Amino acid sequence: MKRQIENVKYNISEALELPIDIMMDLPRLTLIGNVEVSLLNHKGIIEYTKEVIRINTKVGIFKITGEELEIKTILSEEIIIVGLINDIEIIS
Repeated sequence: MKRQIENVKYNISEALELPIDIMMDLPRLTLIGNVEVSLLNHKGIIEYTKEVIRINTKVGIFKITGEELEIKTILSEEIIIVGLINDIEIIS
């Protein structure tokens, strides 16, 4: 049943040409060089150090590793992280 609802949402977003991430509550990751990451549609922070930040999303955990990582902005829907970003991994 849940899969059918997801299919209907996907089809509606395609038919109306709406962004799929908004219709299906999917995360949207934007990387600017290797110095800034913006993650929309998150579900909260799991781990936060200067070397590792793990963020929960609907599709899994986003693990961002680097040096001198810092959360620049945190809102209910968006997190912006700055620092020297070495790797981004999605753990489902």
